[in-house]
Amino acid sequence: MFFNLKSKIVVVLAIFSQFSIAQEKTESEKYTSHNKGKFYFFWGGNRETYSKSDIHFTGQNYDFTIHDAVADDKPKGWHVDYINPGAMTIPQTNFRMGYFINDHYNISLGLDHMKYVMRQRQIANVSGHINLPSSESGSIYNGTYNNSPVNFFDNYTGLDTSPTPPFLTFEHTDGLNYINTEFCRVDDISKVFKISNTDKFQLNVTEGIGLGLLYPKTNSRVLGKQRYDDFHVSGYGISAKVGLNFTFFKYFFVQTELKAGYIDMNDIKTTNENTDKASQHFLFLQRIIAFGGIFKI
Repeated sequence: MFFNLKSKIVVVLAIFSQFSIAQEKTESEKYTSHNKGKFYFFWGGNRETYSKSDIHFTGQNYDFTIHDAVADDKPKGWHVDYINPGAMTIPQTNFRMGYFINDHYNISLGLDHMKYVMRQRQIANVSGHINLPSSESGSIYNGTYNNSPVNFFDNYTGLDTSPTPPFLTFEHTDGLNYINTEFCRVDDISKVFKISNTDKFQLNVTEGIGLGLLYPKTNSRVLGKQRYDDFHVSGYGISAKVGLNFTFFKYFFVQTELKAGYIDMNDIKTTNENTDKASQHFLFLQRIIAFGGIFKI
């Protein structure tokens, strides 16, 4: 009887001891040790570089292609508009929110608000034909073009009321909106730099792939026609990225990314006329710095 009671006490103490050790381990485990179930978001800015692009324009009485058009982004620099609620959509910005499905992988949805401006001070070769009615101001450009050089700044004051209309002005400045979903991996590399308390500071590396739609607001003026400037689903994009994540005090982070991708826009609205449109495809390289938070939900 005494032996059975002693055995029971030993078993109970052993179970209690194991429970205490497990509880102590759980309590001492850092918040940053696991990511599963965490939600994150960030907001930041970007700069872009674009490859040259052939831009094909079609409409009633014209069909031409600009070869190797050069374009730039439209940076605003370090500006209060990035945090001004009334002007946050004006600069080149990035917003993303995501969820960790396990400790290393997350899925997210975001908007890369880029800007694409065809360089106006350039001479580019044009192929195709233009045969507008003589009553239209753009008829001064009528003719057949066979890889012919065109100066896009000739006789143009920069105003819509200019007596001589531009051959073309073309930009996605509000903007080149890449609405995309990403699948990413995150790895803690704090130990490499001998960072022991990751709840105070943690260094992660992230990489991922993305896919999405282009929903630009294209500001264009083709051969003196009425300016078009409205949102329109124009194509798709794919991308890949790599970045560094600096997490402070468990919940706040700064993230830097390099994102490269391919954009194919086969249905760009260029004027108010349904027959007028453009198409292009190009590569891009985006540099991003963003500020965000990460929390369990």
